[in-house]
Amino acid sequence: MTRADDILTALEALRANDVATHGGRTLSYVYDSGLADADEIGRRALASFAGTNGLDPTAFPSLLAMENDLVRLAGHLLRAPDGFAGTVTSGGTESIMLAVLAARDDPKNSAAQRDSPSMVLPTTVHAAFHKAAHYVGVRPVFVNVDPVTFRADPAAMAAAVDGTTVLLVGSAPSYAHGVIDPITALADVAGEHGIRLHVDACIGGWVLPFLDGAPPWSFEIEGVSSISVDLHKYGYTPKGVSILLHRNASLRKSHFFAAADWPGYTMLNTTMQSTKSGGPLAAAWAVVRYLGLDGYRELAQVAREATVGLAEQIAERGLGLRPLVAPDSTLLAVTTTQDAGYDVFTLADEASSRGWLLSPQLPFRGGPPSLHLSLCAATAPRVEELLEVLAE
Repeated sequence: MTRADDILTALEALRANDVATHGGRTLSYVYDSGLADADEIGRRALASFAGTNGLDPTAFPSLLAMENDLVRLAGHLLRAPDGFAGTVTSGGTESIMLAVLAARDDPKNSAAQRDSPSMVLPTTVHAAFHKAAHYVGVRPVFVNVDPVTFRADPAAMAAAVDGTTVLLVGSAPSYAHGVIDPITALADVAGEHGIRLHVDACIGGWVLPFLDGAPPWSFEIEGVSSISVDLHKYGYTPKGVSILLHRNASLRKSHFFAAADWPGYTMLNTTMQSTKSGGPLAAAWAVVRYLGLDGYRELAQVAREATVGLAEQIAERGLGLRPLVAPDSTLLAVTTTQDAGYDVFTLADEASSRGWLLSPQLPFRGGPPSLHLSLCAATAPRVEELLEVLAE
């Protein structure tokens, strides 16, 4: 048997080439509140419930209670109406896949929708929808966005709807560009055709409710059917926890799976998973209770102010960089000016050698290559340092 200390030392050695998960220098993939106590309570809860199993809530009623608490709070933040329903999932991709599955299997669908289901998507939609299309067999119909604002084009999306369409999608905000699609106009399109509208708020849903001035995007818009929001992003909880909310319970029912035609236990699942550790759920519940709504409001505003400030300084300092579009939330896309003399890929490599992860994004449908920056609360005190690195 290997000594525990040796195993832990080996684990640390394996992480030597990983990006930092804390400290505010990793501007994608991980999210850091900068609050050590919140991290500690999340880790303790994660470890405490790691051995529990969300397969059967009658065996682990603690997990059902925590799930209901998180769904209830998310519904409050996202202005869900009475009678809404929700499910905690392993992450944004699972939430999105379930939303697509639920739309595909809606019992109200016509014969054409059942035989050849499709969904109409802006080209800036998260790649998780590509994956959902592949996994559950819903044909994706991609529609170009406005080339200046990078927001969905409701008229073009309306024109793409046909008798097979089961779902329309908008982002709040889009991952690549950090802008909110015109959800109200998309809801009008969905309502006119009697189809579902899903809002992908995986990366913005725990930030936007705490900011002033954002355009409408949540359940306050009558035509929004479902919303996905991740807690392991700006909820600052350990991975992986997301919440999928539906306007009512009947919309959720079509992504349930049940099977009793075998000699074992009756399988009844609300998610893609059957067995699933209760650790991430418990960690999310603990961190959310610890930070509270006031804590999240402060963290969101700090990250938002840092994002706006960074965008302004990049535009003003003559670094050969410019914001691709004004950010609506805490995500910023940056590209080079025509006279920069370098490209974003070189810049990303140089920043990486200095301890910063800035994710390069390839040119797409006429748009330039860019850098994706997700600013979290821990990045805010380091904005000036980042600007110095960019200048160097």
